[in-house]
Amino acid sequence: MSTPDWLETAHRHSPWPSLDALVTGIGVSGYSAAAGLLSVGAQVTVVDERDGDAEREKATILETLGADVRLGPGASAATPRPVDVVVTSPGWRPDAPILAEAAATGVPIFSEIDLALRLRDPERPAPWLALTGTNGKTTTVGMLASILRAGGLRAAAVGNIGEPVVDAVLDPDPYDVLAVELSSFQLHWSRRLWPRAAAVLNVAPDHLDWHASLAEYAADKGKIYEGCEIACVYNVADAATEELVREADVVEGCRAVGFTAGIPAVGMLGVVDGVLADRAFVEQRQTSAAELCTVADLPSSAPHNVANALAAAALARAHGVRPGAVRAGLMGFALEPHRIQQVAEIDGATYVDDSKATNAHAALASLMAYDPVVWIAGGLAKGQDFDDLVHAVKDRLRGVVLLGRDRRLIADALARHAPEVPVLEVADGETEVMDRVVANARQLARPGDTVLLAPGCASFDLFASYGARGDAFAAAARRLARG
Repeated sequence: MSTPDWLETAHRHSPWPSLDALVTGIGVSGYSAAAGLLSVGAQVTVVDERDGDAEREKATILETLGADVRLGPGASAATPRPVDVVVTSPGWRPDAPILAEAAATGVPIFSEIDLALRLRDPERPAPWLALTGTNGKTTTVGMLASILRAGGLRAAAVGNIGEPVVDAVLDPDPYDVLAVELSSFQLHWSRRLWPRAAAVLNVAPDHLDWHASLAEYAADKGKIYEGCEIACVYNVADAATEELVREADVVEGCRAVGFTAGIPAVGMLGVVDGVLADRAFVEQRQTSAAELCTVADLPSSAPHNVANALAAAALARAHGVRPGAVRAGLMGFALEPHRIQQVAEIDGATYVDDSKATNAHAALASLMAYDPVVWIAGGLAKGQDFDDLVHAVKDRLRGVVLLGRDRRLIADALARHAPEVPVLEVADGETEVMDRVVANARQLARPGDTVLLAPGCASFDLFASYGARGDAFAAAARRLARG
């Protein structure tokens, strides 16, 4: 079976009923992709190795709509029949047998994002403002959506957060613009995305247990710029993001726009005397700048939060949103839980939950916002090392409390680079682990200190999610505060 030529430039009204598609995975993304394909008449087979209640419930719905669904061990060992395209869910590794087989036989492999591009209504194809990065994606895309709505646009934050992109492009009430958050997993499979504007917030080691190397991880992030129309937004403080812009194949006339915590050069956004300023999207940018908002207008003045706001503002300004709407959108935005959230005060020390800091780069950004700090860290390291992180923050550490499976990796880095910093390790046990963590942190903290949960690791060794970890920390701190 040969792949139809129209598939590369397909749109909502293409001849989808002639297409035979295989969808790997029946999670949020896979279910949405399968349902979207069925809605335009394609023949759809769905496979997933899982066979739990949630999978069966979705399978029943998809089968009612006409899909062939195969669940359980061995379901994804090989394609059940020749297909025109495979649509894979984020997280399915390239070496999965069914994907390796498709690649070897020349069957195109799409991400759900590729499919969403091809399911857009050609008469009202809402442009995409896309962003990725190792850290800060969800906060930044939320800020961007808030700014767009403040500018009077029907907009939504979609993709790796919230609504799947396929669902958004098939919404019967079309959006004016979409703020699209993309993970490295989604981008790995994606082809040219043609965003109106795109940003890479930062690149640091993460998910190296999935990607073959840091270079390949970065290259996947850089795919977000392919086909960019108006602006490729990059982080001046992260040279890797600018290099990805240099390497990108973009539409002629697309500009490189940097954001910086310092005074912006021409063509950049930055901060001047506590004011977020735009010298990229103003006519007289050689001699003037547009004032967007003040740092005090933001939900947090932490440096990484200011950087997120600048990136969101750059994407919105690339789309033509006025400065007043940028300010209104940022002032109306509230941080999600577990992102630099103050949860308690005990003996004059402030307890802050940044459980979302699930890698060393995110932990560094969080730690740099506080001094002195009692750092709570540990969990699943995902192939990271912590030497650079510890070296960068050692002078602001009052002490460290470690938990989780890979805590010794951090302990060893502390022993090498900060041997004078007291370190307490909390082993697994019958007593609630976070109660013991917080009690140990209290021993180390002094009035005026910040006790910061910024684990630098994933949570799944001890907790169901980073949210569950943060909730446990907050609850333990509040119990201790009540005495």
